[in-house]
Order: sequence, then structure tokens, then C-alpha cells
Amino acid sequence: MTDVHWLGHEDCHHTHVVGGKAASLSRLAALHTVPPGFAIPALDANGSAERLPQAIVESIRAAYSRLAEEAGEEAVSVAVRSSAIDEDAADASFAGQHDTYLNVRGHDAVLEAVTRCRDSAISPAALAYREQQGISVEDVKIGILVQQLVASDVSAIIFSQNPINKSPDELVINASWGLGESLVGGTVTPDTYVVRKSDLSLVSRQIAKKEQMTVMIPEGTKEVPVPKLLSEEPALDEEQAIEMAQMAIKLEKATSYPVDIECAVAQGTLYLLQCRPITTL
Repeated sequence: MTDVHWLGHEDCHHTHVVGGKAASLSRLAALHTVPPGFAIPALDANGSAERLPQAIVESIRAAYSRLAEEAGEEAVSVAVRSSAIDEDAADASFAGQHDTYLNVRGHDAVLEAVTRCRDSAISPAALAYREQQGISVEDVKIGILVQQLVASDVSAIIFSQNPINKSPDELVINASWGLGESLVGGTVTPDTYVVRKSDLSLVSRQIAKKEQMTVMIPEGTKEVPVPKLLSEEPALDEEQAIEMAQMAIKLEKATSYPVDIECAVAQGTLYLLQCRPITTL
């Protein structure tokens, strides 16, 4: 099967076809604003010394051209992310185990990023994680998600249940400036908001001195110092924090379990980037 599957379409809703990350986003695209994109169905990572089959190459080129046309750009900027077939189960999230490439532009660059994502599924770290989780290392399949990149003004991670005190009636938002890589990678101390779910009241707000942020540059992304005027300013106002809280509550109800969400605000619009179970509760 070499055809790609578009986010939001029923044929992209299946984890065994496109992997956990892509399938989850596809199913939730009807409820929330998800950046447009397509998923490449399960590639055989064990044969990663081989080049991508020509039929898959042609499908990726055609899909990227369509995405660029719909965006009104000749070479639209995309994020290329791994989406493992056994990813985002309740006890195995694969978070951080596979490669992600941001601000990828052009057909050749996208094909190179797809190949690297596939190969990352059998890196020593990824294979060790699979063994730790009791998942087979013999027949590793991985889907790849290619999505239009959101030029985030603010990035956030939301836990729909407080991971510190385990309160089911509290959710926690970590937010910082720029793209989400500094936040996910832990190189910035984010602002922290705690919201009570029962009445959407702000329980607490801690504004950090945010020293690093990830921004787009022509050849990809770069971590740079946060401008002094922004470093101690809140990344979110109360209205934005409440909007994120409402999204988290809705996603928790839709999935029937506490969720770990990645999202972004760009030009006033809130985008859902990822939703998976909280594995640390």
C-alpha cells in the first residue's frame, strides 16, 4: 500500500495503518484545528539500508505538491514526524524516541526527512525502548506524518490531569515562546498555569524567566535567546489559558483517559499538534 492518507479522512484514522500519532490527530481533526497534512503508511524500518521504493517516492512528491498548492506556496514549510504503529498506547508513548524534522521545504528535503524518520525507528535508543516495553524489535513498522508547520507565537504542553498531585480536577499548562522544541526538549523553563476543571478557574500562575526559544530559519530551526522584553512576560493571557483548558477537557472526554497534549498559538489561532495518554500517572 503506497497511497498516502490525509488527516481528517476516515482512512487515516487507523493506528495499524499510519501509526498512533497520525491516527490520533486524524480522528480529532473534526473537533479541533489541526494543521493540514498527510500520513505515509507503515514503512519497514528493518530494511532501512534500502532507499524508499519508487512508488512511495512518487506518492510523497504528489502529496507534498498538493499540500503546497493548498497553502498557496511553492515550497510549503512542513514538520516531518515519526508515527510508530505501536505508538501512543496507554503504557508506551515512544515520546522522544524517534526523529522529528521541522521547517522542511521542497520535495527532496521532505524525502530525506522521511527516510531519516524511518531509520530512527531502529536506532539503538528506540530499539532499547521497545525491548523495555516488551515490544518486538524484529518487525519494526513506522508511519510518517508530514504536516504544514505552524509558525508558533507560543507553544504549550497540557496535562489534563495534574501530574504532580494527581488531582483529576486540575490540569496543568506549560507554555513558552516560539516553536515547541525548546519546551519539549527541556531547554527552557516555561510558565506554568494550573486550572480547576470543574469551574475553569485559574488556581495558580507561575511566570518563569524564559531564556531560550526555537525559531524558524531558512535551513530549519534554531534555538535563540528570548528577547529581554519578552523573557519575563506571560506567554499566555488568562483567556488563552482557559481556551487551552477547554480543549484539554474536551479531548479527555473524547479519548476517555487523561491526555498529554502539544499545541500552539499562531496569529491568535489555537492548533492541536499531538494528543496521547499521560503515561506517568
